[in-house]
Amino acid sequence: MCFVFSIFPATFWAVIGFFVLLGASKTDGRLKTFGRVLGIWACILTVLIPIGGLFVTVAGLCPIDAMMEQMPTPPLP
Repeated sequence: MCFVFSIFPATFWAVIGFFVLLGASKTDGRLKTFGRVLGIWACILTVLIPIGGLFVTVAGLCPIDAMMEQMPTPPLP
């Protein structure tokens, strides 16, 4: 379940990284280098967040699953 919820921040960072790289391609000098570094860092975060979510889900450490297990189930008719 944590893997599914990790897609949302990963999408956010992918969009941010795209626009930073787009802006960096239109500049010159040190700002271009800084923009590239910042954009690549955002892309790295885009990859690391779902990997972390997958690890937490597979390892059974997801707090969402623990909360769902504690919820009472309705009685069957």
